[in-house]
Amino acid sequence: MGTRRHGLIRARKAAGYTQETLAVELGLDTTTVGQWERGKSEPMPYKRPKLARILDVTLRGLEDLLAEGTVAEPASSSALDTDVVSGPSVDYETWADDLDRVAVCLGRQEFHLAKLLLDRWTGRLVPSGDDRGLYLYGRSLRLLGDLRQDQGVLTGPMSARQSYGRAMAVFRELGADRRVAQLELQLAVLDEMGGNHEPAAEQYRQLATDTRLDARDRTRAQLWVGTALSKAGRNADAITFIKPAIQRFEALEEPQDWSVAFQKLALAHRGDGDLSQAGVAFQVALDHRPGDAPMQRVRLDTAHGHLLLSDPATADSGLKLLEGAAATSTQYGMMHQLQAISGIRRAYERQA
Repeated sequence: MGTRRHGLIRARKAAGYTQETLAVELGLDTTTVGQWERGKSEPMPYKRPKLARILDVTLRGLEDLLAEGTVAEPASSSALDTDVVSGPSVDYETWADDLDRVAVCLGRQEFHLAKLLLDRWTGRLVPSGDDRGLYLYGRSLRLLGDLRQDQGVLTGPMSARQSYGRAMAVFRELGADRRVAQLELQLAVLDEMGGNHEPAAEQYRQLATDTRLDARDRTRAQLWVGTALSKAGRNADAITFIKPAIQRFEALEEPQDWSVAFQKLALAHRGDGDLSQAGVAFQVALDHRPGDAPMQRVRLDTAHGHLLLSDPATADSGLKLLEGAAATSTQYGMMHQLQAISGIRRAYERQA
């Protein structure tokens, strides 16, 4: 949670504005100024010069007012050091093409090239007042968050959480409700990856019925309720969320999500002590592999290895699968996957 910014509140009142009238003057949603004053977000860089003029303070003075609150998800990690560039000087077509290339790179775990492409845009400019430029900037920050998540950099400076928070601030100002909801979903994923399984499950549960999201994202949220509950040891409850998600993915004709859901179902059955049903579910996942990208191979082999460790007769095969998955994770820099594999091995060794 942020800290209330009393200095910012006093400056607004001294300038003769309510939260609502200041938001209108800045062309923002009427709740935005309240978010700033409660320390939950910060003004985007391109808004700060105008805000400083309205409050009759210098830019440095405005930064001091904002520094009073510790922001959970800052809108910008270095606002004054980022160039503010107007629309006409930016080649939006090239930018959009680069973001498409980034998405392809992330799908192949080509992190170095993805970062180079993103740095062309996120490292040197923030577009000012142009909705198209801001939208591309928000997409860039979202993809940067995806990159850092895949690398296992979840919290702190230069982390997935920080990038997602900055992207959310952009999309919130644009009124892009679906993009905001998608980022809320990603933040819940980070909570789950960080071990906060019950809070993540509750957030997933809320988003599973959130009409800001499309049908696929709502179904993914429902599946992830199950994965979070399974990690929390509530495997029987998890199964009641995973099975309907499988049916919905089939109806939506989403074969990759459908296959991954069977992996999750197998692990939930394993946790619930039903190795027979776990084996049946995982065989479906093996027969309908979601793809051959490094991340997909590692996740499938990790789940398979985890399942094989449950039976002494297949434990050696499970350890070999985990060893291969760990080598691939190291090769491609997928540190969170490597940590998960290490955790499975340690748990097995304690029980052996």
